[in-house]
Amino acid sequence: MDKQQTQEFIAKRVARELKDGDIVNLGIGLPTLVANFVPENKKVFFQSENGFIGLGPTPEAGKEDPDIVNAGGACVTILPGGAFFDSATSFGIIRGGHVNVTVLGALQVDEKANIANYMIPGKMIPGMGGAMDLLSGAKMVIVAMEHTAKGNPKLMRQCSLPLTAVGAVDLIITEMGVIELKPEGFVLLEYNPEYTVEEIQAATDAPLHLSPNLKKMEV
Repeated sequence: MDKQQTQEFIAKRVARELKDGDIVNLGIGLPTLVANFVPENKKVFFQSENGFIGLGPTPEAGKEDPDIVNAGGACVTILPGGAFFDSATSFGIIRGGHVNVTVLGALQVDEKANIANYMIPGKMIPGMGGAMDLLSGAKMVIVAMEHTAKGNPKLMRQCSLPLTAVGAVDLIITEMGVIELKPEGFVLLEYNPEYTVEEIQAATDAPLHLSPNLKKMEV
C-alpha cells in the first residue's frame, strides 16, 4: 500500500469502531478521513473544536466552502441538522464529557497508555490545540496512525517525546493491527494478514501481548 492507501485502510477500520448516535471528534490529518467511511445506515455526529457539530465527508473538488473548515483549517461539509457555535460552547461539550469518541494521531504511544502527539523538541509547532482537552474529556480515545515513522517504532515502552496526556489511550489502530491498552500493556486484538505477528512485534518497541481471541483485521 502507498501512503494514501495506508491512511484510508486505517480510517476505514476506525469507522467500524463508531456506534450509532456517537458524538465523535476527529483530529487533524489522517483521522479526518474517518468521516468518509461511516456506513450510510450509521448516524454519527462529528464535532470539531472550532465550533461545529454535524460535519460530513470531505467536499468534492471545486465544491469547497471556505467558511466551513475543521480545526485544522481543511474544508469540510456540514450535514442537514448540523450546528455552528462558539469555542466556549465547543470546549464545554468536550470538557463536559459529552464526546463519546475522539480519534487522534500520535507521534508516540507507550505501554502505559501515555501519548505524545503535539511536539518534537527543536521544531516549530502551532500549539497543542484541543488535544489535551479531548484526551481527558472524551469517553474513548482511539489513536489512528501509521505503525512506524521512517522505520522507527511509534508504539513504545516509554514515550521519549513530551507527553500530551497520561494513561489516556484506549485503542490504537494502525495498518498492521488493532491494539488495545490494558494494565499489562499492548494487547494485539487484530492483525493485518499482510504482516506476520513477528513482523508486527519487530516494528513495536514494547512487548505485544496476544489476545486469546486474536483475529485477522478487516475493513
